[in-house]
Amino acid sequence: MLIRTGYNIRFDTDVPVPMLALLSVHPSRHQDLRTPHRIVASPDVPMYDYVDSFGNVCTRMTIPAGGLDLACDFVVEDHGEPDVCVPDAVQLPVEQLPDEVLIYLLASRYCETDRLSDTAWSLFGNAPTGWARVQAIVEFANNHVEFGYHHARSTKTAWDAYQERQGVCRDFAHLAVTLCRCMNIPARYCTGYLGDIGVPASDAPMDFSAWFEAYLGGQWYTFDARHNRPRIGRILMARGRDATDAALTTVFGPTRLTRFDVHTDEVFSL
Repeated sequence: MLIRTGYNIRFDTDVPVPMLALLSVHPSRHQDLRTPHRIVASPDVPMYDYVDSFGNVCTRMTIPAGGLDLACDFVVEDHGEPDVCVPDAVQLPVEQLPDEVLIYLLASRYCETDRLSDTAWSLFGNAPTGWARVQAIVEFANNHVEFGYHHARSTKTAWDAYQERQGVCRDFAHLAVTLCRCMNIPARYCTGYLGDIGVPASDAPMDFSAWFEAYLGGQWYTFDARHNRPRIGRILMARGRDATDAALTTVFGPTRLTRFDVHTDEVFSL
C-alpha cells in the first residue's frame, strides 16, 4: 500500500522566534519512504536536524518576523495490515522490565499517575492482566471521554480529561497512558499520520493523530483509545512520555498558527 501524506502549516509572528519541530517521519519508517521526505520552508530559513533521547528527528529553526510557511509532501509504503492484536501478550512484573522501559512507568507533564492511581486500581485491579487489562483501559477511555476538536486545550492533562470527560485524540492517549502506568504497565505516547483508510471517511478536516504503545511480553504494541479498533496506515512521527516530548512544534516566543492543513490518502501509483 502506498500512502501520500504531508502538511502545509503557517506561523505568523512580529519578531523572530526560535522553534523546535518534530514534523519529520520517525526514523523507524525511513526505509518505507518511496519519495524524498523534505521540510520546505518559505522564506528559506536555516534548519538543522538532530535525534533526541526518544529517537525522534527534531528540526531547529527560527521563524522570521512576518511569519513562516512549512510544507512537506511524500509517499510512504505501508504493509496495509491493521494494528497487531496479541490477546495472550503478558504483563511483565516490574522487577523484570528492562532499565530503559522504567521511565514509561513514571509520572510526566500530562500523565499524573499520583492523581489517578486510586481510580485505576479501583477500575482495573480485578481485571485480567496483560493484553486484556490494557484493552479494558482503552475501552474505558474511549467510553469515558467525548471527542470534539472544540474540547482541545494545550494545558489539558490526563486528570483533566478524566474529570471533564471531553477531549481530542491526545487526551484519550494521555488518559490511557496514565491508567496503564498506574497499573504497572509501561506506556508511551505516539503521534503521527492516520488517514481514513479502511474506515468510512470523516467529514472533519484531516489532522495529525495521537495513540499510544504499551509494553507487554517484552515488546511494544500499538493501542488507540480514541478509535478503539485496529487501524490501517499509521505513520509514526514521534514518541515520548507524553505530548511534551512528542509535540509537533514548540515555539520559544509569541506566534500565531494561521494555517494548518494535513493530508493522508492512499494512492495506487507513484
